[in-house]
Amino acid sequence: MSVYSVAAMIVRIRKRWRAYVVRSALAGATTYLILLVLSVETAVVIAALGASAFIVFTRPLDVTARPQNVIGGHLISFATGALCAMLPEAIPLLVLAWYALAVGIAIMLMLTLYLNHPPAAATALGVAMRGYSIELLIGVLTFVFVLAVVHYAIKPRLRNLY
Repeated sequence: MSVYSVAAMIVRIRKRWRAYVVRSALAGATTYLILLVLSVETAVVIAALGASAFIVFTRPLDVTARPQNVIGGHLISFATGALCAMLPEAIPLLVLAWYALAVGIAIMLMLTLYLNHPPAAATALGVAMRGYSIELLIGVLTFVFVLAVVHYAIKPRLRNLY
């Protein structure tokens, strides 16, 4: 029986269903509370932050869930996206190249600085597409710092769900 078979999934969920429910509820509640204080302008980056919540709450022992990776990855990606958003947007194909450049540079910097956090690459894309603002930066910082604090506080009692 394969680890990814339906039968294996049913066994795994039966054994640890409470952990799945609690982690999902914790991720949802944390995200909800953060969204209450963020403006709608941050919506383009919210998808990346939701993916970060997934990693932090379901794979808390992975290197990509470490607080420094979550915070550092998103800050690097925000800065990269902001820089690429400042490039000239004269030709539509060139604009798409700037978006792709933001993602590529963010990934290279995260890998180089050992701050790997895959969802942060989407932050670079979102900021490059939307443009940057102080409100957006505050929104990203709020989300990643709250995730990092929650992760730090509960990590000793958690294990990876899969």
